[in-house]
Amino acid sequence: MPTHTMRAVRFHEHGGPEVLRYDEVPMPDPGPGEVLVRVHAAGVNPPDWYVRGGMTTMPGEPEATVRLPMIPGTDVSGVVEAVAADVDGLAVGDEVFGLLRFPGFDGGAYAEYVVAPASDLARKPVGVDHVHAAGAPMAGLTAWQFLIDVGHDHPSPFQEARHRPTALDAGTTVLVNGAAGGVGHFALQLAKWKGAHVIAVASGAHESFLRELGADEFIDYTKTRPEDLVHDLDLVLDTVGGPGSRRFLRTLKRGGSLFPVFYADFDEEEVAKLGVTVSIAQVRSNGAQLAELGRLLDAGTVRVAIDGTFPLADARAAHERAARGHIQGKIVLTVA
Repeated sequence: MPTHTMRAVRFHEHGGPEVLRYDEVPMPDPGPGEVLVRVHAAGVNPPDWYVRGGMTTMPGEPEATVRLPMIPGTDVSGVVEAVAADVDGLAVGDEVFGLLRFPGFDGGAYAEYVVAPASDLARKPVGVDHVHAAGAPMAGLTAWQFLIDVGHDHPSPFQEARHRPTALDAGTTVLVNGAAGGVGHFALQLAKWKGAHVIAVASGAHESFLRELGADEFIDYTKTRPEDLVHDLDLVLDTVGGPGSRRFLRTLKRGGSLFPVFYADFDEEEVAKLGVTVSIAQVRSNGAQLAELGRLLDAGTVRVAIDGTFPLADARAAHERAARGHIQGKIVLTVA
């Protein structure tokens, strides 16, 4: 068995990237239904910097779940080191990746070892290295649950109805706003996999990247407002979301849908008058869906773009990079 301590990134107080510390901490033990994973890479995601910055209650949860000091991170790729007695289907030495315990802040992935629910994990695609695999879980599952299959019955905390994806095929036109980011670049590729015509919106620096991923049309939002250029869309997936999302309502045909990844209030009368749907999903851990996504990654149908990698000890620099924005794909921490 490994030694009983490990290195992990923690914060002892909320604040900017500078509060992240590289600490020696006790090694976790897997409980029922769990495995211990030797981490090779951990993905960096918005909830990591939200919780570091002071968000302690997950939307939809009744109370704060954050206890300081804490190890952030939910996206992991690594090798199974130990398996609880009740776990079937995973063995020591298996290469796995997963989104851990989400929605929630107790993933603990910024570490040399992490305990993971076996049901949150899938086998890492053989043809994909740990860095790229660690970039896939949260962003890939968000795109999957918005566009392909929710895979659970939990409504988003922001709406009463369960999210229902739009059927995507060769007759569907989809606009992805923020197409170069983590969720956006997966959404673009999944919509293309289903045969849809995809319009990608991003800044001009990302045009060649997005056309390589299969974008049929590209709009540079720094030069033109997409809502002035396009109309009669079946679906807009807005990975930027928030109050600015309303401008996309008028780009939809009657019966079309707007899926804002970050929700804001919409004028219900305007939505009804236009005859469109606004819907949101809250991403949840799902090893079975990740296995399906893994098959597309293995086949090269979908690929993970990496904006940059940082050693685990340099998590602060990774968060500083995230704060600068205009990320192309994913930021990943590597563990030696």
